[in-house]
Amino acid sequence: MKRATKSTKRTSNTKSSASQSMDLVEIDHQLLQLLTARVNTTRALAESIAKPDLMDQLWQQQNSAAQRAIESAHRSGLSTQSLSDWLRHTVSLCFHEAHVHNPIAYLGPIYSYSYLAAVKEFGLSATLVPVATISAVFDEISRGQATMGVVPIENSTDGRVVDTLGMFARMPVQICGEVLLPIHHCLLARCPRGEITEIYSKPQAMSQCRSWLSQHVPDARLIEISSTAAAARLAADKPGAAAVASREAGIHHGLEIVDENIEDNPNNVTRFALIGSAQRAKTGTDKTSVMFQLRHQPGALAQAMVIFQKAKINLTWIESFPLVNHPNEYLFFVELDGHNQSKNVAAALAQLGKQTLRMEVLGSYPKANM
Repeated sequence: MKRATKSTKRTSNTKSSASQSMDLVEIDHQLLQLLTARVNTTRALAESIAKPDLMDQLWQQQNSAAQRAIESAHRSGLSTQSLSDWLRHTVSLCFHEAHVHNPIAYLGPIYSYSYLAAVKEFGLSATLVPVATISAVFDEISRGQATMGVVPIENSTDGRVVDTLGMFARMPVQICGEVLLPIHHCLLARCPRGEITEIYSKPQAMSQCRSWLSQHVPDARLIEISSTAAAARLAADKPGAAAVASREAGIHHGLEIVDENIEDNPNNVTRFALIGSAQRAKTGTDKTSVMFQLRHQPGALAQAMVIFQKAKINLTWIESFPLVNHPNEYLFFVELDGHNQSKNVAAALAQLGKQTLRMEVLGSYPKANM
């Protein structure tokens, strides 16, 4: 009797497993049907939208999908980040399958941190175009070769990204949004740590890991190159070489992760600006970026700051940047809470414009979330 009972339980469990497998097959079938319907609906939507507005409309769809994921996560008990990523990549796939290709330029090569920021914002199926320099991203926008661009603007460890601010001074394109990307560096190589003689990476990544590198690989020669992803590619081909780069770059080039999370600041975050020509509507949680030049006289900056104080506008970031060929004169970059279409912000900017030699409202856009 006991053997018969065990056999019965085993048969019951087998039937249960088979039933569950069939359930998964049916669910997958339903998902594929829904995905097909979404692609067809996206295609119809794309055909109904005027081309100049297409990128902005589709981008808004991605952001709306991410917001729906946040709302759904509270009800489903699933991870907000996982749902948000899944929906964003789904929307991106629908655009791709509907043959909607809006090039997005980023500081390459593939698996650089700028690439990871672009994927976080636009999804894996977006038409991402790598370029060699930050200035080239701006050039792609200016020449109409790309609809949008992704450039680093600030790091929580190293501060401002000088090349990006310099390009805004030369070519004040619109800032349409921002992406916050946690930066976790890995030491990548094809050999053990003790056999590493050279370490390659871009200067900012080296700086963000300086203490760790001096403590754990003190005898290795540190060599700066243009990109963390390029460093990973080099480490894959050169014996005794290692790279400081992302986990994804290491996987892509077949490298071992010798050590991970080697950044000195565990809360290391880079903020990326999304540049282009899209105008973002008010959301209620916006910020505005402004660039201006003041007369070179005592109290000029203090008087400008009083304008925001009187309007009760909170400034979230201020940087100065030296003007080329003008010693001791600066451009100021300011970010503030609020949208430039809000009455108090618009009034404050109008008043600021009367005190400046040059002023550019670079854009208003929603604040990014981690």
